[in-house]
Amino acid sequence: MISVRGLTKRFGDTTVLDGIDLDVREGERVVIVGPSGTGKSTLLRCLNFLDRPDAGTITIGDLTVEAGRATPAQVLALRRRTAFVFQNYALFANRTALGNITEALVHVQGRPKAEARARAEAILREIGLADRAGSYPAALSGGQQQRVGIGRAMALEAELMLFDEPTSALDPEWVGEVLDLMRRVARQRRTMLIVTHEMQFAREIADRVIFMEGGRIVEEAPPERFFAAPQDPRTRRFLARVSGGGSPARPAGRA
Repeated sequence: MISVRGLTKRFGDTTVLDGIDLDVREGERVVIVGPSGTGKSTLLRCLNFLDRPDAGTITIGDLTVEAGRATPAQVLALRRRTAFVFQNYALFANRTALGNITEALVHVQGRPKAEARARAEAILREIGLADRAGSYPAALSGGQQQRVGIGRAMALEAELMLFDEPTSALDPEWVGEVLDLMRRVARQRRTMLIVTHEMQFAREIADRVIFMEGGRIVEEAPPERFFAAPQDPRTRRFLARVSGGGSPARPAGRA
């Protein structure tokens, strides 16, 4: 169980997160949508202290971290319970696909190198990139790089997987392969918190959709209700904009 209470983040005089309360059940897939600049990515970054929150508490399992009192040991423990998939892949340019996954297992989890390598090789087979194990990021397409980034997160087997707009930096031709991999991860019932602008993907994969605006959670609901009958006028305006002015259709299916 993941529980967030009163999470607040300011940059200078600007409040980016304004007292966020959020619970995520084990195995739940929660998708966060909303306008750009409304705090969605900052929320994810605060959950593992990539951005240090100014106030609030974060609980993952039996670990609770209070923003104002978090020690380095607590922050490290929190990060070990989360796995982050970045917009821009965040791969080490001087490491191969295999090395990027192995590095995380050795330095984050402290696994022996031989064990980490075997795990990384198994992950590369699972994500369909076993033949690119020795390739460096510069030799991989954007879609392949992001699949390695997702593979790295999968390998860590963290309690919470955080996806920060994982397709936003991709050329359109590579978006599908990354979303397909995320659907496969979702079918494993991993706990996932996903920020995305891909509305159809959100309809298909989410157990719950959250709409954020102005650093707050405005509305949350199962996807069937969220897209077909949003309650808050701000949610309705947002969905009208992203759907080109029409009413969103009901989801065709769920992952």
